[in-house]
Amino acid sequence: KSSVQTIGEEQIQNPYTELLVLKGHQDIVRFLVQIDDCRFASAGDDGIVFLWNAQTGQKLFELHGHTHKITAIAPFSSSDASEEKKHLILTASADRTVIVWDCSSGRQVQKVSCFHSTVKCLTVLQRLDVWLSGGSDLCVWNRKLDLLCKTSHLTDAGISALVELPKNCVAAAVGKELIIFRLMASNGEGWNVLELKRLSDHQDNILSLVSVNDLTFVTGSHVGELIVWDALDWSKQASECNFWDSSVHSDVQPEIKLSQSPNETSVQHLTSDEECVFAAVGKGIYVYNLQMKRVIACQRTAHDSSVLHIEKLPNRQLISCSEDGSVRIWELREKQQLPAEPVATGFFNMWGFGRANKQANQAAKKVQENIPMYFLELVGDLIGHSSAVQMFLYFGELGLATCSADHLIILWKDGERESRLRSLTLFQKLAQNDDLQLKF
Repeated sequence: KSSVQTIGEEQIQNPYTELLVLKGHQDIVRFLVQIDDCRFASAGDDGIVFLWNAQTGQKLFELHGHTHKITAIAPFSSSDASEEKKHLILTASADRTVIVWDCSSGRQVQKVSCFHSTVKCLTVLQRLDVWLSGGSDLCVWNRKLDLLCKTSHLTDAGISALVELPKNCVAAAVGKELIIFRLMASNGEGWNVLELKRLSDHQDNILSLVSVNDLTFVTGSHVGELIVWDALDWSKQASECNFWDSSVHSDVQPEIKLSQSPNETSVQHLTSDEECVFAAVGKGIYVYNLQMKRVIACQRTAHDSSVLHIEKLPNRQLISCSEDGSVRIWELREKQQLPAEPVATGFFNMWGFGRANKQANQAAKKVQENIPMYFLELVGDLIGHSSAVQMFLYFGELGLATCSADHLIILWKDGERESRLRSLTLFQKLAQNDDLQLKF
């Protein structure tokens, strides 16, 4: 029997009671990227890029240029104050090309075809007005798509993720290693990229990488390791490796370590705010407090399958999506009462037999008294996709966009807001037709 939380049809705190289904893609839709307040782009395994209106669901452009699946996408807005702000997007493909698109016209601006391997990640350094491509090497480009500099061949596996750090540095995930690079301006307008340090603290491949602020960034690996790093000197600040532990507290060790399959412990995605890191680990979601250096809330079985994407909303809510095809809304709430029973400390106690570790239970109680604990309550369950939901974009009052392996994009809308807008539109039409006299 599944231990996943369920919620009834009457979801009072779930505003998304209407949906728009956007069709066009012919294969898995893996990427969504926000262009501005009301536009976004989608891309995936069919190699096509679509631009959409987030309010109406209207298809704005269909961009053809790649011959294989798209492997990375990034927005690239112009920073020149003298000209009108241009919204561009970069797309990389398994056809070993990168294309720059103009979002206003839907036209291909330029195409780069000089790569020796597939580009797996793209990162724009807006402050320096350059962008980086990560594959078997790291390349630095300017807005005109001139190659400014590149590293030597790093690995056949390639760079899987990039994140910007202070002092013109970037961290690149290459297998189990983190490599710190610095971009340096040479004489004239040239650039150099220097390798500064290799960090080999992870035991398995790094899958996720997120910058918290100018002081901190966090990485997550295939075997459930989360490491918090100092963004200035790249030292290890904290780590969490026991997400699947039956104990809530890091100082309470289980009597027996159960072996876990990698998929159950894999850190698929990370996001953060100033206080916490939110991790999608296996089928669960975890809230790790950076100051306390511990997990303060979790749902070990948030979904029936692996959680692929997670985001924190401004209102203490989280949204997660999964391979099981569901999108779920959670609210982070403080526990009002402490549990009467001590936390189980191992496999045997979990089943109600075996000798409890008295000292460990006392330590757990002491920690519970000093630190407020939280829980994640399921407040919304969005069922619309028939296959794995790859990721989503949150557009505030305009709603939520999700993409899936079922080739579809769904816009989830606030039903009450949409009803008000329809009433207002009708009201205005009646007023224009003199069918309704307005009195003020």
